[in-house]
Amino acid sequence: MNKKFLLFLAFLASGISLKAQSESLYKTITKLDSIFFHAYNTCDIATQEKYYSDSIEFFHDKGGLSNSKKEILEGTKKFICGKVTRELVKGSIEVSPIPGYGAVELGSHTFHNNHEKDTTSKPSKFVIIWRNKNNKWTITRVISLH
Repeated sequence: MNKKFLLFLAFLASGISLKAQSESLYKTITKLDSIFFHAYNTCDIATQEKYYSDSIEFFHDKGGLSNSKKEILEGTKKFICGKVTRELVKGSIEVSPIPGYGAVELGSHTFHNNHEKDTTSKPSKFVIIWRNKNNKWTITRVISLH
């Protein structure tokens, strides 16, 4: 076989490998999103605490920056538990790898006020930075826009 053909085969194989890695990463992150937000919707603070990094930075376009894991979880207990439910906009998640760190998740979601009928928010954007350290995924940064 000539060198050009071998290079072409190597190029094709690398593309297939990257696609498989991307699909695997996408499945991983969408599963993590599902687990985390099920915990959010059911007030499972222990699971949320497990996924938030100790160095979390949570940027909210209405509330500003929160960088205390304890305060974020206390705020969730006080203002979210039993009051608000998050719903992912189907098909909105995009996932990109961050080599040597983890992944970035982009998507849209809506929120429902559990005490009032027909109070679904307009879809809003979010960004979650996931870190994979020693095969443990944690959320290190969140940007939530409403």
